[in-house]
Amino acid sequence: MMVDAVNPAQDDADDRVFKALASAVRRRMLDALKQSPRTTGELCGLFVELDRTTVLQHLRVLESADLVTGRRVGRERHLSLAPLPIKRIHDRWIDDYTRAAVDLLARLDAG
Repeated sequence: MMVDAVNPAQDDADDRVFKALASAVRRRMLDALKQSPRTTGELCGLFVELDRTTVLQHLRVLESADLVTGRRVGRERHLSLAPLPIKRIHDRWIDDYTRAAVDLLARLDAG
């Protein structure tokens, strides 16, 4: 079986995405941003169990994985979901496995 060569920089980027997605809190943050862009203050307000510093630490991990983008508008920072890294993970890790599973089911059904 031939394994496709992957750029080491791409592996590092994927590692950052997997690290970011490993935390339930960060996944909940992404879910909130998937619903709509939010300011940092609004996001902090959704996570009342965490102090602001902890929320900001989680945001830094998400931003380092390029999963969240922020832009300053006056004194506020507006945050948005950046879905391309998740699509890249899907394309690399999930799509081929899904296709193989569907092919297997089709062969079993035909057999």
